[in-house]
Amino acid sequence: MTAGPRRGKPTNNKKKLRVREPAKCRFCREKMEEIDYKDLPVLQRLVTTQGKHLSRKRSGNCAKHQRASRQALKHARFIALMPFCG
Repeated sequence: MTAGPRRGKPTNNKKKLRVREPAKCRFCREKMEEIDYKDLPVLQRLVTTQGKHLSRKRSGNCAKHQRASRQALKHARFIALMPFCG
C-alpha cells in the first residue's frame, strides 16, 4: 500500500521562528565601568557554591567585564573578603 494524499483541510505546520537577540552583559546594561572588589553581592553572583568563577557562558558577561570580574575576585580573595573555596 502506498500513502495517499491527506484528506481534510490543508494545514500550515510551519511555525514562526523568532530571532532572539543575544543577551547583553549585566555590567554593560548598567553601564558600570569598573567592578569593585569591595562589592561582595555582585562578586557572589559570579561565583559558584564551590567558590569557582562562573564562565562567560553561564554568567552572561562580555570578555571585558569577565576579565575585570576575575581580577576583582582575586583582589577580594587576597584581602580575605571572599573565601578561596566554598
